[in-house]
Amino acid sequence: MRVLTCLLVMLAAGEAFSQQPPYDTFPAAEPPWFRVRFEASSAPGELTFPSSFTVWLPPEVTELRGVIVHQHGCGEGSCKSGLTGAYDLHWQALAEKHHCALLSPVFEQPETGNCQMWCDPRNGSDRTFRRALAALAETTGHPELVRVPWALWGHSGGGHWAGGMTLLHPDRIVAAWLRSGVPPLKAMEGRPAPWGTPHGSTLVPIMCNVGTKEGVTDKEGRFAGVWPGVKVFFEEMRRRNSLCGVAVDPLSSHECGNQRYLAIPWLDACLTARLPATTGSPLQPMSAENSWLAELSIDNPTLATAVPARTFSGETATSVWLPDEATAVAWKQYVKDTVVGDNSSPPAPTDLRIAGQQLRWNCRADLESGLATFVIERDGQQIATVPETDKNPFGRPIFQQNSYSDTPTQPLMQMQWIDSTAEPGKGHRYRVYAVNTVGLKSEPSAEVSSRIIR
Repeated sequence: MRVLTCLLVMLAAGEAFSQQPPYDTFPAAEPPWFRVRFEASSAPGELTFPSSFTVWLPPEVTELRGVIVHQHGCGEGSCKSGLTGAYDLHWQALAEKHHCALLSPVFEQPETGNCQMWCDPRNGSDRTFRRALAALAETTGHPELVRVPWALWGHSGGGHWAGGMTLLHPDRIVAAWLRSGVPPLKAMEGRPAPWGTPHGSTLVPIMCNVGTKEGVTDKEGRFAGVWPGVKVFFEEMRRRNSLCGVAVDPLSSHECGNQRYLAIPWLDACLTARLPATTGSPLQPMSAENSWLAELSIDNPTLATAVPARTFSGETATSVWLPDEATAVAWKQYVKDTVVGDNSSPPAPTDLRIAGQQLRWNCRADLESGLATFVIERDGQQIATVPETDKNPFGRPIFQQNSYSDTPTQPLMQMQWIDSTAEPGKGHRYRVYAVNTVGLKSEPSAEVSSRIIR
C-alpha cells in the first residue's frame, strides 16, 4: 500500500514513471524496501538525468538514527550497479546495527553522458537527493528521514559525489568513504570549479581508498590519474587538520576488491562514536583520545605502522588518521594484503522451512565478514553448499556474487536449495549453517523434518 501511495503521489505531481533500459531491471521494492523515481529536468540547477532511490529499512526499527548511502560510480555499467545496492546483506547488517536506513541512489547516466552532471552535487544531484529523502519519508512513514545524518560511501564518481556532499553539508555527515574518487580542491584544466573546505568538513572522518594500480604502482594505465588527485585532496585536508586517512589496496585497480572488509568496520566505528542518542541532536565529535595515526607508507605498505595519536612522532600533516585501535589493526592488514581478519562466527540461519523438495531459510550477514556460503546438512551429513561454487572475480567469494562496483549481481541470490537426491518415501532431517568470508561457520539452524514422496 505504501509503495502504491508513493507512485500515486509522483503521478499526481506530473512525474513520468516509465523506465528505459538498462535502468529497468530493478529487484522488487516491497517492504522493507521502498523506491521513488524522478524524471530529468531541463531547469537551471536541476539534475539533467533521471534518477531513482531505493531504501531498505531494518525490520522492527521504529525510529531511524541515520541513513547509510551506497553511491555508484560513473558510466552506464556502474550506474546500473546501483540498482541492487540496497539489497546487499552485508551493508544491511551495518545499517541494522545502528538503526539506519540503507539507501542506494541511481543516477541514470547514458554511456555517452557527462558524469560531472551528477557526480558534482552542485549540478542538481544534491537537491534531488534531498527531494528523494522527503518523498521516502512520506511513503515509509518515517518523517525523521528528512533530518537524520548521513554516512556516505562512494565509488569513483560516487567518491567525488560523497566528498562533495561532505563539503556541502558537513554538519549532516557522520563519515565519508571515498573509493577511487574525490572532489577537486585545486583548479584543473577542463574540470569544474574547485571546492572550498569549510571548517565543519575537517571534523568529518574521511577515508580515501584507492587501488595500487590507480597511479600508485601503475603510473601509465587507464586509471593512473586517480592517485595524484586523491593525494592532493588528502594532503590539503590533513594540512587543515582534517580527520582524513588513506588506505591503498595493494591488489586492485579501479574495481572495489576487498575494500568492504575495511570500509564497513571503519564506518561502524564512526557511527558508534558520532550518532547522537536522540534523533535530531547534533552529531558527536570523534574522540581525540581514541584516535590513532599512521605513516603513509605508499612505497612499502608491508612496513605500515599505526600508533595512538598522542604518541605519534611523525609528520602529522601527512599522517593517516584512524578512529580507534581496532580499525588501525584492520587498516594495517588491509594495506598489506587486504586479508582483514575476523574472529566472530556469523549468525545462525533462521526460519528454515521445507515445501516439497525445496528448502528455504533466512540469515543475517556477519557484520565483519559478510556471508560466503551456506552448508546443507541432511540426516547429520553435509550434502551441499549454496552456492555450489565460489565465484567473485573482484575479491573474496561472497554469497551475493559481488560486482565491480561493490553491489550484488542480478538476479539476486536466494536462500534456497532443492534436494533432488532424497530417497522417495523417506523422511529426512535438515539443518543449515552459514559460513562467512573468512571461513568461520555458524551454529546450525533449528532442525526441520520432512517426508518427500515422488
